Amino acid sequence: MTSPVVVLIGPPGAGKSTVGALLAERLGVGYRDTDADVVATAGRPIAEIFIDQGEAHFRALEREAVRTALDEHPGVLALGGGAILDEGTRTLLTGLPVIFLDVELADAVKRVGLDAPRPLLAVNPRKQWRELMERRRPLYTEVARAVIPTAERTPGQVAEAILDALDLRPAAGGTPQAAHREENA
Repeated sequence: MTSPVVVLIGPPGAGKSTVGALLAERLGVGYRDTDADVVATAGRPIAEIFIDQGEAHFRALEREAVRTALDEHPGVLALGGGAILDEGTRTLLTGLPVIFLDVELADAVKRVGLDAPRPLLAVNPRKQWRELMERRRPLYTEVARAVIPTAERTPGQVAEAILDALDLRPAAGGTPQAAHREENA
């Protein structure tokens, strides 16, 4: 069993995909997104899964995708925005280097776009996003080792903040490791 060096969580529009790929590049590790895993497994977009088979079916696929990725992926892992709704998933995240990318509504709307195929934000996206965050914020913070605000930061600055929060730096050969600081230097 290999666990990820970083697990990114947060709502739609938080920048998990962009920051995750950049962070993986800086650390010299692979990047994986559980939403992409669900799409690959189901052979169809998430919006279609929601419409044709319902949210419960999607959440079951997501739960399995997260479990598999946590067992197999040693790099940077981005979870779908709602993955933390599952109590079993939250338990699996215990003790892992989980980062909650905290995004403000205005930024999320810009990033997600009002016409993007996001099933949970289909009607009145601003109101839906606010309600989604009211339900999810306590769960995100429950499992996160660190909360990184993304407001007024570039993806590169967010990646640096994550590296600092987890005390990670690429080692020789690109393998990430915790930096060891001497207390009595």
